[in-house]
Amino acid sequence: MPSNKINLLAATMVTAALAANAHATVVEPATFEEKVGNAVSVVLGKVVRTEAKWDPAHRWILTYSTFAVEKTMKGTPAPEITVVTPGGTVGDIHQDTIGVPQFSVGSEHVVFVKDTRIGPTVLYFDQGTYDVTADDRGRRMIVPLETGAVKMSNENTRVSQAESPRTIEAFERAVRDTQGGIKQKVEMDMVRGRDAEQTSIVAILMRNRALVALALAGLAFATWQLMRRS
Repeated sequence: MPSNKINLLAATMVTAALAANAHATVVEPATFEEKVGNAVSVVLGKVVRTEAKWDPAHRWILTYSTFAVEKTMKGTPAPEITVVTPGGTVGDIHQDTIGVPQFSVGSEHVVFVKDTRIGPTVLYFDQGTYDVTADDRGRRMIVPLETGAVKMSNENTRVSQAESPRTIEAFERAVRDTQGGIKQKVEMDMVRGRDAEQTSIVAILMRNRALVALALAGLAFATWQLMRRS
């Protein structure tokens, strides 16, 4: 079989360097809270350049897309960010993976970014990518990216797209509010953990009242002996 066809047949396995199941066409849906919580950054930007090239082992094509950042909704602001995604075209070889976004120069997106050993990539791939469009009133809207991947729940039931288009302001507010909710949950878990630890200590002391009393008596006796000698 020609090497080109071999590469094409192998294309759906390209994501091994980025995520274990990125080549799959069936994915588990991620909630908005999971996206916000697991992303190192959330940015709105326009693609200013793309470059596809082979990975160091010359097995898979990777595409590097550079965004001019208009707004950073989470993370450290930077004027540009380059994300790497599996797939692309080098020469006459094209590799593609269902469920992985493809960016073109001039397009605008919101991307949820995570770090990998070969550079930043899009968290949850298609699920972490949103298009920027205009509604009939001329407002810029954030719209979930259409994907060819099938979203299945843990019960193996198909999940429909739940997110609706939102204005940039509403989307940014949702990211901010979700971060606040996550922080509050973490703080509450810490308080519950401290309360549980204190309750556990009290319970141990109550179960061993005799030993505690004996220890206190020994401490009192030692103190009395020390005072007699002074």
